[in-house]
Amino acid sequence: MYQAIVLLPLIGFLIAGLFGRQIGAKASEYITTGLLILAALLSWIAFITFGMGDGAPLQITLLQWVQSGTLSFDWSLRIDRLTLVMLVVVNTVSALVHVYSIGYMHHDPHRPRFFAYLSLFTFAMLMLVTANNLVQMFFGWEGVGLASYLLIGFWYKKPSANKAAMKAFVVNRVGDFGFLLGIFGLFVMFGSVNLDTIFTNAVAMFGEVAAHGGEAAEAAAGAAPLASTDIVFQFGSWGFTYAGAMTVICLLLFMGAMGKSAQLGLHTWLPDAMEGPTPVSALIHAATMVTAGVFMLARMSPVFELSHSALTVVTFIGASTAFFAATVGMVQNDIKRVIAYSTCSQLGYMFVALGVGAYGAAVFHLFTHAFFKALLFLGAGSVIHAVSDEQDMRNMGGLRKHIPITYWTMVIGTLALTGFPFTAGYYSKDAIIESAFAGHNSFAMYGYLMTVIAALLTSFYSWRLIFLTFHGKPRASHEVMHHIHESPPIMTVPLFILSAGALLAGIVFYPYFLGGSYDAFWHGAIFTGPENHVLHEAHEVPGLVVWSPTIMMVIGFVLAWLFYIRQPQRPAQFAARNPGLYQFLLNKWYFDELYDAIFVRPAKALGRFLWKTGDGKVIDGLGPDGISARVVDVTNRVVRLQTGYLYHYAFVMLIGVAALITFMMFGGMN
Repeated sequence: MYQAIVLLPLIGFLIAGLFGRQIGAKASEYITTGLLILAALLSWIAFITFGMGDGAPLQITLLQWVQSGTLSFDWSLRIDRLTLVMLVVVNTVSALVHVYSIGYMHHDPHRPRFFAYLSLFTFAMLMLVTANNLVQMFFGWEGVGLASYLLIGFWYKKPSANKAAMKAFVVNRVGDFGFLLGIFGLFVMFGSVNLDTIFTNAVAMFGEVAAHGGEAAEAAAGAAPLASTDIVFQFGSWGFTYAGAMTVICLLLFMGAMGKSAQLGLHTWLPDAMEGPTPVSALIHAATMVTAGVFMLARMSPVFELSHSALTVVTFIGASTAFFAATVGMVQNDIKRVIAYSTCSQLGYMFVALGVGAYGAAVFHLFTHAFFKALLFLGAGSVIHAVSDEQDMRNMGGLRKHIPITYWTMVIGTLALTGFPFTAGYYSKDAIIESAFAGHNSFAMYGYLMTVIAALLTSFYSWRLIFLTFHGKPRASHEVMHHIHESPPIMTVPLFILSAGALLAGIVFYPYFLGGSYDAFWHGAIFTGPENHVLHEAHEVPGLVVWSPTIMMVIGFVLAWLFYIRQPQRPAQFAARNPGLYQFLLNKWYFDELYDAIFVRPAKALGRFLWKTGDGKVIDGLGPDGISARVVDVTNRVVRLQTGYLYHYAFVMLIGVAALITFMMFGGMN
């Protein structure tokens, strides 16, 4: 069954990708979608039937992969509760996106290619989450990067789509370089890339650290403890102690997560990724690429527990990202970009949870977020479909009565995103905020404050989107308003299913992810040593902390209502009174401009210098071009001697005869 779950999307990709033209668009749609629906159903069956308490991790070997000296690993599937959670998320959202895309992409002439790419994206993510070793994980990691490049740039005739795809590809290569170095470091430290070997030794080291107060054990069983000052890792002239080596390795791994999950500094590709079709945005933001970094840190939790310095950095970056993205989302006018920055902010929440050791809370928010974020993106696609591909909310308004199904499903998604009581987001996001308050690293309180402020901003920009899009007077042209229509059932049915998840996923699954069944549910799939302590304290935080996100949610709603319903002229007045702040937020804190000045322009200048001067003048000038120019110059001079006049040739002959006689005379005298 598990092999089928992973390989069905690959089969769909191969059929649609290789034979799409032969079988036609409809067959490609139905085959890929049918296979994804089957994979999603099997994922839920596996998730439900996997043992509670006695559900030991399974390892399913598909084939032997590499055997080279001490480096040995198979192509195998690691099935535990964390894997099953991700299988449910990835395949469920992907199946609904496939179904939705049948209606959304109905008029596109390249549907077989689109559905092939969607299935490839899903397969790559499944390889990532089922990996039993770091090399296999990196294969899936790069696979989702490739698929995102193909899907973001799907409409390749649009220059903006090509630029966005290239930007996503390049920015993620920066993070992937760090991830790759982290894998190398783990191999040096533990002598293996297999997860079981790494985790076993990491847990043993954690116990040794706790027992010896700062001393660590060597990876080899039975080795003597290492003093905290011993050099265990040498890189060039740098020597690292055990603690320093683990901190560097964890930060390198986190660098990879920052790129994939669009954390502050490597986030700039995410909003531009909206150039792809809307179903692609839903898949990237809810189930595949951006969740890969969160999953990786949760999977590697035994390693990260060995470096509290790295976890502190994770907390700081996550909290800063949550606040940054929420501030930018308040002023964006493109409906998809608002939701994109919302994703960036919510990912920041997840990293805050990871940083304070509440890994279960992070994965729970990943799980619930998938439902309401996919719902919001697909709802936005339904809006765009209704208003003739318009994405600027300033050109919408008054759509509530025209597309009521889309309206109410997006309201449900908004309620879940803002943490309305008893919706999915209420349970998972509040758990993160409470865990941050109870956390013990030096940036835990910073994480709590930033996430609480971000909760207010999230409520504001979420309801701003609803009010600008669906309420007030219509701002679209008469022609556009005349053609507005509700999406067909092939697009609205996925919205209903996701709405159910956005409402019920929290209340149904909270006891398992974070409640009394926590230990039995996870069964060691994530490292639970210090986390139980954090979660226990999170349940005992003061009442004001518990209610703070709800209070912020209400304040954000009231402010959005005052600004966009009661006094719709106030936002323009506020922006006019604070032009500096407004432009700062509208231009996304000028990160793109800063990177353009620091990296892009110098790189272009260096490239132009190497091209014009280095390659053109030096290499070509002194090399092939210079030699050929000298040859041509000499031949041109020789050619001038060939005048074609008889008396010139006779004169040359006479000179030659005279020279010969002179040579013979002087030669004879000697």
